[in-house]
Order: sequence, then C-alpha cells, then structure tokens
Amino acid sequence: MTDRLSWGNGTLTVELEWSADSAPRVAAWTASGIRLEMPSGLPLVDVLTVCHGHSLANDRLVHTVIGHESRYTGHEERATAAGRELRLGMRHPGTGLEIELLLQLPDGLAVLRSSVTVVNRGGDELVLRSIPSLALYLGGDASSSIRDWDVHHALSDWLGEGRWITEPLNGVRFPRLEQHLTNHNPRGEFSVTSTGTWSTGKHLPVAAVGSGRLGAAWAWQIEHNGAWRWEIGEDTASGYLALSGPTDTDHQWTQTLRPGDTFRTVPVAIALASDFTAAIAQLTAYRRGARRDHPDNTAMPVVFNDYMNTLNGDPTTDKLLPLIDAAAAVGAEIFCIDAGWYDDSGEWWDTVGEWTPSTTRFPGGLGEVIDRIRDAGMVPGLWLEPEVIGVNSPMADRLPDEAFLQRNGKRVVEHHRYHLDLRHPAARAHLDEVVDRLVHDFGVGFFKLDYNINPGPGTDLDADSVGAGLLAHNRAHLDWLEGVLDRHPALVLENCGSGAMRADFAMLARLQMQSTSDQQDFLKYPPIAAAAPASILPEQAASWAYPQPEMTEEEAAFCLATGLLGRFYVSGHLGRMDRRRLDLVADAVAVAKSLRGDLLASTPFWPLGIPTWDAPWTALGLAVDGEGPDASAEPETALLTVWNREPSAGPVELDLRRFAGADLTVTTIFPRSLPEWSTHWDAETGRLRVAGPADEAGARVLRLQAAGRTAPGAASATATHSATRTQWR
Repeated sequence: MTDRLSWGNGTLTVELEWSADSAPRVAAWTASGIRLEMPSGLPLVDVLTVCHGHSLANDRLVHTVIGHESRYTGHEERATAAGRELRLGMRHPGTGLEIELLLQLPDGLAVLRSSVTVVNRGGDELVLRSIPSLALYLGGDASSSIRDWDVHHALSDWLGEGRWITEPLNGVRFPRLEQHLTNHNPRGEFSVTSTGTWSTGKHLPVAAVGSGRLGAAWAWQIEHNGAWRWEIGEDTASGYLALSGPTDTDHQWTQTLRPGDTFRTVPVAIALASDFTAAIAQLTAYRRGARRDHPDNTAMPVVFNDYMNTLNGDPTTDKLLPLIDAAAAVGAEIFCIDAGWYDDSGEWWDTVGEWTPSTTRFPGGLGEVIDRIRDAGMVPGLWLEPEVIGVNSPMADRLPDEAFLQRNGKRVVEHHRYHLDLRHPAARAHLDEVVDRLVHDFGVGFFKLDYNINPGPGTDLDADSVGAGLLAHNRAHLDWLEGVLDRHPALVLENCGSGAMRADFAMLARLQMQSTSDQQDFLKYPPIAAAAPASILPEQAASWAYPQPEMTEEEAAFCLATGLLGRFYVSGHLGRMDRRRLDLVADAVAVAKSLRGDLLASTPFWPLGIPTWDAPWTALGLAVDGEGPDASAEPETALLTVWNREPSAGPVELDLRRFAGADLTVTTIFPRSLPEWSTHWDAETGRLRVAGPADEAGARVLRLQAAGRTAPGAASATATHSATRTQWR
C-alpha cells in the first residue's frame, strides 16, 4: 500500500509518497499554475556513509544504500509565524539512523526551504560522507527527459563576479546512453562545487534549470558560507537535482556519528515558476522575508567609502578631511574609512589583527577624523578584516595556536596571514573586544567586513575531518556575527570578501549589504552590477560608483548609473571635482534616496537576457508595482538601467513584452543634466528601441510607466510610436 501526503501553503503544494517497501519521495510539485509529476526511484533523503555506499558505484549525491533502505516513521505539520513547517521522519533499519527532513514554506510564496537532521540511534559509529539537503526529479509529463531542460549557472572570480551561462542539458552534457539495457543507472552527473571559504569565489550557489516545452523553471540557492555542491544527473527514470553542503569527495568532509550524536545539513531553498525570471522573482521575495530584522533594511543610507580608485588603503587626516566635507556636501549619510587606518609602517598586509588606530597617519588622533565625519552629519565607519591575523602582527603571538585553523599541528598560512578559528573562545573574545572597543571609543556605526584569503579545505584540529572542522568554523562565524548585531542592533555591517567572493545567503541573511566586486574599470562593471540581483537582493547589492575629476561627464554619469539600482555606494576624489561633476554626483545621491522605496518592492528582469561579459549593451530592469513575486502579474512601473559600452554598436532593442499592449512613458531619472537618449516604443511587439550617443560610452537610468494596456495583438501592426520622454524632477 502506498501512502501520499499533500502539503503546502496555497501557492505551492508538494506531494510526498512512501510505502512499506519504498523510501519517501517527491511524487508531484504544484506552483504558479504548474504541475510537475515525478517518477518513482529517487529517495527524498540520501545518506552516504563509509560502510554503506551507493547502490551502484558512482560519485553522485543520490542513490545511496541508506537512502533506498530508509522507511517512513511519521510526520508533523505546524504553522509558524512566517508560514508552514513539515517534519518528516525516517529510519534506516540496518544502522538505527534516524532521519528528519525539515521543509519550510513561507506564506504566499512558491519557495520551499529544506534541511536534514540525522541522529545515530544504533550501537555503532557511522562515518558520514555526504547528505544532500534536498533531492528530487526535475519532473514533467510522461514524455519528459533531462534533455527538455537548460541549466543557468554562474561562474565567478575576483573582478569578474556572476558571469551567467546557459547550457542545454543535451547530448553534450547528457548523451543518450541507453542505460535501460543495463538495468542500472548511469554513473555520471554535472556537478558544481565551491572551494574552501570563498563560497562564491568560483561558482555561485544560486542556479536554475528551465524548460520551454514544459513552461517551467526551478531556481535554487544553497545557504552556506563555506563548502557546497549542487548536481544535476539522469537515471533510468528521469533527470534529477540534488543540493548539498560539504562532501567527502569534494571537500574532505566526513563526520563521525557516535551513538546518540546528531548532524544537521546546511539549508537550501528552491522555487518553481514559469521561467528563469519568474523563479528568481520568487527567490527575491523569499530573501526579503528571510533577512534578519534591522533598521538598515529599509533606511538604506548612502555610503561613501574612501577606497576604490581613491585613497586605495592609504588614508591620512590630510587626505580624509576634504573627502569628508565633499561627501557630506553631495548628501552621503555614512562615511567609511577603508583599509590602512591602523597602520604606522606603510606595509600593513602582514601586520593586521590588532586593529588599533595609527598615530602617524592621524597626528591629532583618529578621533579627530571621526568627529569631523559626525559633525558633517554622517555616520562614521571603518574597514575591518576580522578573521585574519598577519604573520607579523602582535596578535599572532598573543593568541594560542588553538585559536587558528591548523593542519597537522601547524597554523595554516595563506598570503602572509593566519586564519582565526572562531570555534575557539580566545578567537571570538579577541574579535568581540575589537568591535566593542571601536563602537564604544569612536561611535563607529558601520563596519565594512572584508575577507581577502581562502585558507583551503579547513582544519583538522579537534575535528573528525578537515572539512568538518571548516563547517564548524563556518557556523561559529555566523554565530559571532549574530552576537555582534545582538549587542549593537543599529550597527550596519557590509559583507565584502575580496569583492563578492563570499556572497552566499547565509551571510546575506544576516548582514545588511553586499559588495558586488572590486572591479576598478568602470567599463567592466555593468555585467557584474546587472547580474547581481539574480543572487543578491537589489537593496543589498552595492556596486561601486566611483566618478573621478578627470572623467568626462558621460563617463562620470556611467559610473554613477552603475550603482543606482542597488545600495548606493560612492567613492572618488570628490574634493577635486569641478562644480558640474560635483553636481552630477549630488544628483545621483538624490536619485538614490528617492529610489529606496522602489527597490524594496522590486524584482529583477533582464531585457537583453542575463548579462554577458563583453556585450556592447547591458540592461537591468527592476519591476516595481504590479510584479512582486507573482511573475504572471502585469507590472505598471519598472526601473531600467541601460549601459552602452561600444557606441559603434548602434541602437539596441529591449524585450519589454511585460508591457506589451500598453502606452509606455519613459522618464530619464538619471542623469538630468546630460542629453536624453532616443527611445522608440512598439506596443505591439513590446520592444523598446534605445539609441545612445555615437561618440562615447554612456548609461541612463529610466523609469517606465505603463498605462492604457490592451490585449497583446489588439494594437495595429502599424501602431509603432515614440515613447513619451520626460525628465525626472
């Protein structure tokens, strides 16, 4: 006899199935008007141990012996403050391993969050090698196969974050192997993994698959600040997806469960919608609801930071005071003194860790500069790289060896730094003292938390494996961050890891803003800024706006436009600018303040597709009013940034089918002082033609307002007309 449980929130329904002879599995998934049926054969939870491997030899996360042999023991449903929760129990009879799957559904969203907890109720030790937090078939209908789907995933690198790729899951990735003739599943898979502590340093833990034939797309994120893996594969039944934290195969992670011991996997979240953009809209709404409460979430003050293309880690009183006055004059609300404020030698990289102010850089004391910031009406901020201690830092000898990540009894060294192990009370006490002292002594209200090394797989000190030591440190790091914010609830923390090398949702759920890159070439920044909202909330994504005195007005406007559809983050030698360029910066700051409410209600879309690195034109849209997480709704308002990096490329046509059949008013909201670009709207096709200047690169930020919408196709084929264009006031 087969039992089935239908569970959901009215927006998403998951159907789970099990029997006395089969492990629980996902049988169907319904959301956003889409229903996907799943075949039998893939357990809901797979556990790989040293003594209980796969059913067939392979390197996959799925089809393990324990997964197939586990049986349902019970379930519990309950309502929570945020939505609904389901706990599904299983047990493996051969080992006594108890498994609990936790599924969480926020109200009103088609997003499910999943994690797994295992407890060893047997008499023998179990050595875990991998446990995915969620595994399911991609689903479809009777004729579906993995070749119905395309995968959307992103490569990442320092200075080149979030480079999205779309690949068909066809004969290249998954050739037809006729595996049914063997009566065994194939052994291969397409897997993407992280490395060490830079959770987004090579790939993003956010990705998607979409099927045009099925009119469906899955989008997911792994919510972990360390090692992770997601994989797509095919077995004899269908294509599948599995999402996981660290594994033995990829990350040297094993965890020994002694009798009575418990282990919990990292959480993951997954959305089902009609296409990639709609699925990302669901994740966007989920991210907003899952953030830690903080006044900055809605206040979003404009930040000036002295580093990028400006002081570059060499602050002094003489350099800072004119910048402070200029930043205040253009309307900045936070002023952050970046790297170098603690250094007396001029060579600070390998001496960091004590975090006491320099006396040579600030003859009148750092307090003189901080007071100037506060007197100018801004909140003072400082740069910190808390998790590292330079090999020549005084703190390197003051802290015990056990306070650092180690391998075989030796401290791990990377780029002339040691790495603190935040499991150790001395490491945590040191960082708490630093933060509390700077807040108390100087009234610091903002910290830019940087992270410029990757110490590798982890630590073997007091750990079952190197990867297990790293996972425990990762979790201790999150706990430390929460402790800081518990003690200082108004303190604003920026997450910066060599740009965006650690921009995962475990960090983003806790911290208030996220640097998107360290990219210093303003012409290279647009694809980074435009792609960022696929994985980062628009209101958290801080893309540098660093205009300079020597730039043309169009170049300065280009820099400023790059940051406006995100958390506005300004740098540049403002004190050296002439009045016209300074007015341009002030105008951008005023626009950023006016857009804060819009950003908080926005979901991203890409009228030219998800950005590619070298494209001459790049565009990012934020649907504001009618969209929300329901991508089937028709928006009435959107914000749009359009960048033209190659003027010789000529005009571009933007796909705005979401506004098809409407009269569209196009308003330039930035820059106001430069010539408008030509726009031409075709209501029938839903395409907006945009032409920039022919002599230099440029960018414009536009507001799109729809009215008088008619059904698509109702307008005459000759009804092409120019969009109404106005200037923002």
